[in-house]
This record gives sequence, structure tokens and C-alpha cells, in this order.
Amino acid sequence: MAKTRVLFVTQEMKPYTTLSEISDIVRRLPQYAQDKGMEIRILMPRYGTINERRHRLHEVVRLSGMNIIVDDEDFPLIIKVASLPGARMQVYFLDNEEFFKRKYIFTDNKGKPFKDNADRMVFFCKGVVETVKKFGWPPDVIHCHGWMTSLIPLYLKQAYANEPLFKNSKIIYSVYNNSMDDTLGAHFLEKAQINNLSESDLEAFTNGSGLTLNAGGIVHADAVVQGSEDIEDLDKIVENKPLLGYQTEEELLPAYIDFYKALAEVEE
Repeated sequence: MAKTRVLFVTQEMKPYTTLSEISDIVRRLPQYAQDKGMEIRILMPRYGTINERRHRLHEVVRLSGMNIIVDDEDFPLIIKVASLPGARMQVYFLDNEEFFKRKYIFTDNKGKPFKDNADRMVFFCKGVVETVKKFGWPPDVIHCHGWMTSLIPLYLKQAYANEPLFKNSKIIYSVYNNSMDDTLGAHFLEKAQINNLSESDLEAFTNGSGLTLNAGGIVHADAVVQGSEDIEDLDKIVENKPLLGYQTEEELLPAYIDFYKALAEVEE
């Protein structure tokens, strides 16, 4: 019987980052899913803060070599991989020297957000889709973690709507309270218009006065998870789609797996 295939897309993950609760959740969840018989893949950015030597990253030549267009410019996409010690899991890293080779992740040494965070986000989200296409690996469930992944549900539903690899994929967007809505600049919607998307396609990402990244991720996803405890009235925002509420540490792992199974409708 076929295994449920789960793709984890995240902006952070232990031991490579320790930015927020996302890092811990995404470290534990894929391993638990794999232990429960699921087939997994994990993709995240290769920040300059990640020590390649210590974590034994190396380039995957067969996956590298693509160019990703962001705001009418070409940027080479390099794919690297590392194995988590003792976990029998591999993590794939999306790298680009211009976007990720720096000593800090989203802000500089004074706490000021990088001016190109919107470009980095678009590069990462489009790069994820193109990398999975190169895998030739159709996921049953795609679970996106963090604001940096919020464009992926839109891209899969519209920009890549005719891509057969994702025809049966169900997309989950996890909502956390660490979005950077106010920092991505006035040209975010323009930069995010890949593959002939229009500004109207990105309507859910703005409320008229500013960006609403989580809202955009929610609207285009098939299901939603409340990742942070203190998100108010999420059930009122999420309409007519499955919602998994906030889970305590003890409940989290089995609850997420049950959610995947129900969504994918694949019997183990």
C-alpha cells in the first residue's frame, strides 16, 4: 500500500535555526511522520548562519543549475542537502549567494529588516515548487510553516495549476504570530506576480492598507493549522476548510498526523 507523502516547507528548523517555535515543531514533526510510516521531504532556505561544515551540507548537482526569475532578474538556485544525525532524515536547502550569504537571517545586526526580504521570499517559494518538480515526487500533503512560505499555496493553485505533479496535493498552511507584514515594502505584490499572475490574484495578501501574509496563505490553502497559541479568532477567518486548532506539546504530533491522514484520504 502506498505511503502518504508529506512535503514540509519551512523558513526554519532546528538544529539549523532557533528563531521561534517553528524551529522546534518542524524538527520533531517530520521525524514523527516518518516513524509512522509516511514518506517525507523537507525544504528550507540555506541561510548564511548555517555552518555548512559542521552540519555537513553538500550540493546536489542534479537538482542545482536552475535560474529563478524575481522582479525580472535571474538568480541561480543551488540545492544542498544534509542528513540529521540519528534521525534517518535529509533536509534540502535552497541557496543563492545574493539572497542568503549573510550573517543574519531576516534582520541586520541592528534589528532592521533586510530590504530584499520580499525578493528572498519570492525566490524561495518559487524555488521550492521548481525543486519538487525536479524531484519528480508528487506529495499527498504539502505543509507550509511560516510567513516566508505563504505564497506557496497561491503559486500551486494558480501559477502551477496545470502542473500534474501537484494535481492531488493537499496544501496546509500553519499560522504563526511572527509575520513580517509591515516590513516587505510597497512593491511586494508586484514582485510576487510570477508566471503571469496579476495583482488581483494576490488580493488576499492585502487588506487595502497593508500586507496580510497569513490571510493570503489561509485563503489559498486547503487546510489550516493554528501553530501559535495566541492567535485570536482564527476560526472566524478560516471559512469552509479544515482547521486544526492549537495543540499542546503532548498532543501536537499525533494530532498533526491524524490531520494529514484525513486530508490526504490515504489509508495506511
